[in-house]
Amino acid sequence: MPTRVPDSEFEDRLAAVRGKVDEAGADAGVWFGATSIEYLTGFDHIQTERPVVLAVTDERCEVTVPRLEVERVQTNPRIDAVHHYFDYPGGHPIETAAEMLASLDAGTVAADADGAPGVMGYEGPSLSEFVEVEPQSWVDRMRWAKSDAEVELIRESAKWANLAHRYLADYTEPGEHPVTASQRASMDASRAMLDTLGDEYVARTRGDGPVGAGYITGEQTALPHGHTANRRIEEGDVLVTGATANVDGYRSELERTMFVGEPTDEQRTYFELMLEAQTIAIDALGPGVSLSYVDEQVWEYFEEQGVTDLAQHHVGHNIGLGGHEPPYIDRGWDEHVEPGDTEMESGHVYTIEPGIYTDTYGYRHSDTVAVTEDGAEMLTYFPRDLESNVVRL
Repeated sequence: MPTRVPDSEFEDRLAAVRGKVDEAGADAGVWFGATSIEYLTGFDHIQTERPVVLAVTDERCEVTVPRLEVERVQTNPRIDAVHHYFDYPGGHPIETAAEMLASLDAGTVAADADGAPGVMGYEGPSLSEFVEVEPQSWVDRMRWAKSDAEVELIRESAKWANLAHRYLADYTEPGEHPVTASQRASMDASRAMLDTLGDEYVARTRGDGPVGAGYITGEQTALPHGHTANRRIEEGDVLVTGATANVDGYRSELERTMFVGEPTDEQRTYFELMLEAQTIAIDALGPGVSLSYVDEQVWEYFEEQGVTDLAQHHVGHNIGLGGHEPPYIDRGWDEHVEPGDTEMESGHVYTIEPGIYTDTYGYRHSDTVAVTEDGAEMLTYFPRDLESNVVRL
């Protein structure tokens, strides 16, 4: 069972961006984004007001970090040198990064941003005040298609998400509070995952556990991004669930619409409309298929059923190291990108989650599906049918 990105993957990724640096005629590639830095080196950190800056040349891979990250990044086998500043705002992160680039003889760089992102109060100078900067988004584009190893990590995530969801369904009953039922399911699935994987599990979490499951209930489900309300579960509730697991930073997404007790005829109707829309989208997936086409197929179905006013978002998005990644299964995707980037490719991994939202409740499943060379493969596998998603009282 795969639990971590193999070293060969990082070697391939660094080789790929070195080729991009050469093609661009730059002296170095530079990254400020935490996910891109993790993707290229395996060094994961929480992006705060303390910038981290990665520089890659044809021979070197160096990083600038705050003092508090030095010991952690020094253990990374892909980092050749670590430069640091004490802290922010007392230290000078961009100036330190500029000194790093000067030591690499990098006067012209291709960077994912012209300076560190302004998060948690950070305000700093542009990198272009010190070196010549050309924009690039190489890593973002590389992450669209996953390698076989990455797909296997997402598949492993889906396995544990499925277990967490099973626990969540088992622990759901009238009188339970959503928070405590969610915590119980998450804890039990995390314990099972850690007991099974043991030392093979790569811990990349801080307190939230390797597996997470939960739901929104009642009227909150009418909001696609509803919150867990401070109310106990009641008979007759509609639930929209969610479960995922972190496997070396990679995640899957599993969501279900569930009913506490027998659903009404109206609820059954909306559930079946949503389920058919998801089936249409899943059946449309495959290499060479236009992303816009998949969303259009669902929209045409909603038009036929007269429920377009109940739809509030597109069909889905890519997933991997990020919970939401491009490409997006959206009717406007073809107009958003270059002509060569409009179609699905083998290695793309998507959430498929068309939803219907009435004034009272919402109805949405989400499954994680990998595009393969000859079609598509469902990675999440909790039952999708209505009867399997009724909590019997």
